[in-house]
Amino acid sequence: MFTLAHLTDLHLGPLPRMRRRDFASKRLFGYLNWQRNRSRKADDRILAALVEDIHAHEPDHIVVTGDLVNLALREELIAAGEWLKRLGAPDRVSIVPGNHDAYVPGAIQHVMEIWRAFMSGDDDGGGLARFPYIRRRGPIAIVGLSSAVATAPLMATGRIGADQASALGGYLATLAEEGRFRVVLIHHPPVSGSAGWNKRLIGAVLFRAEIARHGAELVLYGHNHRTHIDRLPGRAADVPVVGGAAASTLPRPDRTGGAYNLFRIRADDGTFTCTMTERGFRRIGGSVETLSEHRLVDARRTRR
Repeated sequence: MFTLAHLTDLHLGPLPRMRRRDFASKRLFGYLNWQRNRSRKADDRILAALVEDIHAHEPDHIVVTGDLVNLALREELIAAGEWLKRLGAPDRVSIVPGNHDAYVPGAIQHVMEIWRAFMSGDDDGGGLARFPYIRRRGPIAIVGLSSAVATAPLMATGRIGADQASALGGYLATLAEEGRFRVVLIHHPPVSGSAGWNKRLIGAVLFRAEIARHGAELVLYGHNHRTHIDRLPGRAADVPVVGGAAASTLPRPDRTGGAYNLFRIRADDGTFTCTMTERGFRRIGGSVETLSEHRLVDARRTRR
């Protein structure tokens, strides 16, 4: 059995000291939002407890689907890179960037440089990270895409272009021939209507077309800050699409707090099964506990 842990939307704090020139951009709006809203709803101690719980379950691999930082300041990106090293070795941790990681023009280039070891494919050479990438681990294959683009103030859209979607389709076909359990990572939700107009995934129709044409076993995303399960039509069966909760969120009386998802994938005689356990905080002052359990894939066979 292969165990996969999924974290997302860490929004690591606190913010580093900002210089005057940092405010001459969209970062001004993000800074005000951090001071008035986000910093009051998040606590890195929640995230630390989740990571401790993840390590206690000894997963074979950990994936993070973006928004590690808040304003994509270089100091934030470097600090997040050090945090990733504590989470796990680069060959045991795979990430894709989110819109906050590409908050302003040029930030994504720094992300691809600083976090490269955690989002380089098995066959990548040197230089910046490239998307999509493939990482084969035991019976599974991870395909990481980037929907992270800089946007105007008050916008948090993502984008998947034709080139990246076409490459995704080719990879999915190849991995199906290998008989792999295919896990696709993306930050923005790819299901129609699952995010508001200003937070949507532009080009989602291209993503969905490749999933419909070639199939996949599991799609993981973030962005919406809540655990949610959808399904997309696949080549032979519907594909579970799972969004994760924002990992550092404080619980409230009306909703649970930070959480992560644990997937147990079993390969048996050419077929796969997959179950999901959501672990997180149900109440203020509580501890990490099981919030929900789901059976996502039952005796599915990929073509060879």
